[in-house]
Amino acid sequence: MNRKESLLLFLGDILIFILSLWLTLWIRYFELPNQEIFIQHLGPFTFLFVLWSLIFFIAGLYEKRTLVIKRKLSASILNVQIINSVIAAAFFYFVPVFGITPKTNIIVYLVVSFILISVWRAYIAPMLGVRKSANALLVGGREEMKEIELAIKNNHWYNLNLVSSINLDKIDSLNFQKDLLDLIYGENIAVIIVDLKDERVRPMLSSFYNLMFSGVNFMSIHDVYEDIFGRIPLELIQYDWFLENISKSSHLFYDALKRIMDIVISFILLLISLVFYPFVYLAIKMDDGGSLFTSHDRIGKGGRKIKITKFRSMTAHKFDSDKDHSKEVTKVGRILRKTSIDELPQLWGIFAGHQSLIGPRPELPELVQKYSKEISYYNIRHLHKPGLSGWAQIYHKDAPHHGTDIENTKVKLSYDLFYIKHHSLLLDLKIALKTVKALLSRKNTG
Repeated sequence: MNRKESLLLFLGDILIFILSLWLTLWIRYFELPNQEIFIQHLGPFTFLFVLWSLIFFIAGLYEKRTLVIKRKLSASILNVQIINSVIAAAFFYFVPVFGITPKTNIIVYLVVSFILISVWRAYIAPMLGVRKSANALLVGGREEMKEIELAIKNNHWYNLNLVSSINLDKIDSLNFQKDLLDLIYGENIAVIIVDLKDERVRPMLSSFYNLMFSGVNFMSIHDVYEDIFGRIPLELIQYDWFLENISKSSHLFYDALKRIMDIVISFILLLISLVFYPFVYLAIKMDDGGSLFTSHDRIGKGGRKIKITKFRSMTAHKFDSDKDHSKEVTKVGRILRKTSIDELPQLWGIFAGHQSLIGPRPELPELVQKYSKEISYYNIRHLHKPGLSGWAQIYHKDAPHHGTDIENTKVKLSYDLFYIKHHSLLLDLKIALKTVKALLSRKNTG
């Protein structure tokens, strides 16, 4: 989804929120709300509208990657609106200065807003150009092409109607005039997704150039893959990709502001986390009587070793990258890991500057040594300061932990590459919000 579509959806959502409030007051009091009553409610609700839009953002209702397809749209909106209504009820109860009783109004508002948002998202928005499909042709090879083809065909949220695909791995030669042009004009193709890095495409480039004057738009298969899956697979890139997209030069404003945020936020979280220390200490002592903390080496920015400190959750005191630690986790340790409380001592490392709140997760030195030999470009992740949470932790559900796993680590690296390429304060905020969401859902993001 491009920025105009996202902005249109956002503005439409705000208007629906306001209209839902007006209709709620009408239904609640059985008469058209006068200006005084409406403004009285609009004041505090304006704050909630912004907060609710943020919840929409966290839920992925402004991004295509979340796979919000038609059959899932209503369920997604209902879940989000229930959360929004709970937030509204808590807001009015804990901030009674507004003098608005939310009990009945919130229930009515949930029903009204759910209906209106669903109608707006499913029927009105497409009429305004959002999610309006364009006929598309996919030209490329390799395994990733199949993934893109399936993702577009199974998800109508991508604004693309994939009419046909040409797999360069399965044809010996392609007659541009006969095979391709006839298909493009015959099927009214508006978008061609093509692997411009493939040598077999080079003879077609001049003809593709002429098609631009016929209104055909072109998209790189690499960019489309990034947009859909939020990662950059190693099979699609070579050294020139890093020279074009990854720079060692420091982004002074971003780096400085991120460091300030790390210091401020980690300091606040450190003060809050101190409440847990005596309880964790007592629980660990009552469980197996061992030490409170465990420390081990990780590889940080620039390939330098850093110390990672956690609340101890295992009986083992020494890590072995090829050993299964699942049987060595203590009873208290399982609770600490499930709630991510074991990660809290790492806030000291963030405050000191060894880590960041957001970034690629640091790896064990022995694993880094193995992966650097067997996985191309692996050390590129050490250009950034390691983080407590990261893009791969949010989206890669099969991320390896302490054992060696080459294939899954390649996938994890593909997510890290996406973050390294697109890193920004906005992306860091998105990761932070989704991390909070995962923690509240009791999902392990480590």
